[in-house]
Amino acid sequence: MIRAVKGTRDILPPATDLWNRVEQQARAVFHSYNYHEIRTPIFEETLLFTRGVGEDTDIVTKEMYTFTDRDGSSLTLRPECTASVMRAVVEHRLDQQAGQLKLYYMGPMFRRERPQKGRFRQFYQIGAEAIGSEAPAVDAEMVEVAAEVLRSAGLSDFQLLINSVGCPECRPKFVSGLQARLRAVAASLCSDCRRRVETNPLRVLDCKVPGDQPVIDRLPSILDCLCAACRDHFDAVLALITDRGIAFELRPRLVRGLDYYMRTTFEITHGALGAQNSVLGGGRYDGLAQALGSKVRLPGIGFSIGEDRLLMTLQEQAGSAAQEGPDLFIAPLGEEAFRAAARLALGLRRAGVSVEMALDARLKRSLEVANKLRARYALILGADEMAAGNYQLKDLITGDQQTVSRDELFERLRARHAG
Repeated sequence: MIRAVKGTRDILPPATDLWNRVEQQARAVFHSYNYHEIRTPIFEETLLFTRGVGEDTDIVTKEMYTFTDRDGSSLTLRPECTASVMRAVVEHRLDQQAGQLKLYYMGPMFRRERPQKGRFRQFYQIGAEAIGSEAPAVDAEMVEVAAEVLRSAGLSDFQLLINSVGCPECRPKFVSGLQARLRAVAASLCSDCRRRVETNPLRVLDCKVPGDQPVIDRLPSILDCLCAACRDHFDAVLALITDRGIAFELRPRLVRGLDYYMRTTFEITHGALGAQNSVLGGGRYDGLAQALGSKVRLPGIGFSIGEDRLLMTLQEQAGSAAQEGPDLFIAPLGEEAFRAAARLALGLRRAGVSVEMALDARLKRSLEVANKLRARYALILGADEMAAGNYQLKDLITGDQQTVSRDELFERLRARHAG
């Protein structure tokens, strides 16, 4: 028996119905904010991620799926999408378009993480990027878009956490002081954090190991070290978020796991996921384009939703959902009726109605199948109905049955589908 690879999974009905609904609603939210979809390759040159994400991040050092191609080049399955989006923007000079560049994406990412609740080695993200402006208003709108996507999906009681991680002017001084403090307590930290003390001290603040938290709680706050420009920027972002009525909690140790972040960083969490409770993360990355070789500075901010974790949260919030059935199940009685039913089904399907047809001429058996499929209506089509040009339409929820004309049938089912 060949099974799915560890850390991957099959997403099956009825879960796929919920996935499709969430993605459709996310697309509608992005459209309302004038975002447009971008689709990047699933694999890229490895250098894109070592430069963009950071050579000393856990993603690059421990989690990427990297392989050598037949021509000797090093390729990597994308572990995230922001670097890919910025690569595409720089390569195709999308920054030359009028106005702010607003892009969104959906698709699979790959990291060799330890599989656990809500975390997979092939996982899915829904994300957005706004490129071309450093204005605090862009940060506030990005946070708003993130919250609206989650609300449209049906998620409630989530919490926004926000911080500023400074800029290349003020962050190095903070990191230097942080490293000195960490060296003094390194022996009490987990093995990963002992390594990070020397390679990437800021990442220690992002550690989730319970035993490290008392040490981390006593470390200095980056908010006390922001330069005037970063402080003014962050204060403006918080004021604009407050104006929008979005509740938030300051988290001075929120740094995220990618080196390209600067200034605004944020997460959205939900209690249904336990200790690993992050559903969404994002932040500003004003230096990413230059790190990838661009001669033009392209400030940007974005977020990504862990779609697997979002769907798991929605399922736990609402309970297990039954698979949605077809709008109509047609039960033809006889060969001639079957041919007529096929023509009728084609017309209804072209009108956007979900239709299933019986393969068994026995009416009782056909209606049993219709009920098991959770069809909303059943239509009985025999010689009498064909001669009269009318159909027997049965409501499988109420049990009511009535005679309808072809036009009435189309009107009723189209209205149901539109609703």
